[in-house]
Amino acid sequence: MKLAKLSTEEASRLAVATLKLDAESVDLGSREGVSASLRRAASFMCPTSPNRLVDAVFSAMRPLRTCELSRDDVVDTLELLVASGDLLELRRENGRSTRLLYLAPPSYIELVPGTYLLMGIRPFDAPLLEDDLALDIDYENHTRILKLDSSTATSRLGALGLQRVMRKRWVASPAPELPKELIGRFRARLDVAGEAGQLDGLYILDPLSSVRYYRGRWRVPVPSDTGDFVARRPQAYGADLWCLLRLQEGFPQRIIDLPVEDSVVPGRDEAWRYQAAVDALSGSPQQFRIRQGVTRDATFDFFLPLPGFAERYLQLVGLSLGKTAGALFSFRVPHAVAGEVAAFLTDMLWMAQEGEASGVRNAHHRRDDR
Repeated sequence: MKLAKLSTEEASRLAVATLKLDAESVDLGSREGVSASLRRAASFMCPTSPNRLVDAVFSAMRPLRTCELSRDDVVDTLELLVASGDLLELRRENGRSTRLLYLAPPSYIELVPGTYLLMGIRPFDAPLLEDDLALDIDYENHTRILKLDSSTATSRLGALGLQRVMRKRWVASPAPELPKELIGRFRARLDVAGEAGQLDGLYILDPLSSVRYYRGRWRVPVPSDTGDFVARRPQAYGADLWCLLRLQEGFPQRIIDLPVEDSVVPGRDEAWRYQAAVDALSGSPQQFRIRQGVTRDATFDFFLPLPGFAERYLQLVGLSLGKTAGALFSFRVPHAVAGEVAAFLTDMLWMAQEGEASGVRNAHHRRDDR
């Protein structure tokens, strides 16, 4: 076998082609490239822990320094793949509670007649669609979109083993409720939880920090911390666990691991919605920004992560733009549904449009108020 020496750029382009992407228009470190890399690795590794999958992909991509790529970028992309239905993150009880990733079954959802969001991963890098249809897939950030004649789409995709997911099931959301109701329900669970004991490596989400910078909200506990906090704690195997933690002068008192209300959803989904309720009740609701362009679309900018149900709703009505300037991520939606999207975010996550007041801004909540 003859060996050839490749430059970093040549190796990167070859990797993109191996992922069945267009090396002329897609960079390996782009959201499309990282998503395809995660899907391919998952097809061989699952079931596996999120940490192992992220480490495998990041270590493989890191030597190809054609762009700046951090481990956090890979983690963020993995969370998008879980939210969009390519992977399932489920709890496995085997003497210790661990969360493992599984391949989601090949499936699709009709966004509008003739346009379909593809989901799921086949084992061992088997193609999701046959060659002629595979060439028609549009890779948009972390999603795969297929345009197909609506009169034959159901039969053609069904013949290839893809299950149709109905829109109502895809956008299933928790029941609307007031922030204080959700917080009270979770705190009632903490009231009867067992003692936390000694916990090392804790990080808490500071409820007094800015709602405009997600990573800056995380820190280690300090002696002045008394109250209930969204937290993450390490475990011997797998990704750090999401939990709700009660502190007294910086010391753990009680703890519950998330999720507690729906074992199918990732723990972060319950954590992010709980924190949205805390922020709203404190008078500093999480925000979204609407930018009106010259086209018939509006751009929604977000500064903090959204629970999976909200992410799926936005994917259904709009187009993910990934990370954009001045925002954690953005979605483009038609002007005709912009008001509906804003109402959904306000009703389900108590968010406020930038520059506007929240409907719960006069409620009171202190960090040490239990």
